Amino acid sequence: MSDPKFPKMLDYDLLKQELNDSHLESATDSSLNHLAPEALHFEDHPSTKVEGLTGSRLRSYAFAVLTRKEYSKSELVEKLALYAAHRDEVLKLVEELAKENYQSDQRMAETMLSSQKRKGKGPNRIKLALKSKKIDSSLIQEELKETDWNEQAYQLKVKKYGTQVEKEAKLKAKQIRFLMYRGFEMDAIIKAITRKEDDI
Repeated sequence: MSDPKFPKMLDYDLLKQELNDSHLESATDSSLNHLAPEALHFEDHPSTKVEGLTGSRLRSYAFAVLTRKEYSKSELVEKLALYAAHRDEVLKLVEELAKENYQSDQRMAETMLSSQKRKGKGPNRIKLALKSKKIDSSLIQEELKETDWNEQAYQLKVKKYGTQVEKEAKLKAKQIRFLMYRGFEMDAIIKAITRKEDDI
């Protein structure tokens, strides 16, 4: 089954002599360990990306991006600007996509709210997450108001520390710090750590 077109193995010594390249000595799989992971993904590598997109090509790329996941308006502008020839065209396109509801900060905000709540995050952490993506938290103001944050904080406290109400100051302070870090307001925190299991 041997084929002269495909040698059985590379002769590195011979290659080194022909190319006079001493670096071939380290051309093994293990030598790739020092490379950054992104260097091995050519589609994302700056040296191989397609630049200067305009018109229908830019629009097609925008649709391809949006089919993979939701983006805030700000994120989408920055993403497309990496590949577009003109930033002004990107701004105009993103506005158009938002009007046609292909891109929606409202939808993005609602998705983030749902995701963050599932992760046990309180309102303050959720607002910070929205701000990091330049999304106005007023878009989900009603949803934030309607959420029972007292219950959310209590369920998280129970999951982490159980139903017992701690009396020792040091342990109470630990629970308070944990819930504060998760983004809950102090009022909800105090109610959560003092709530007894049989309280309604």
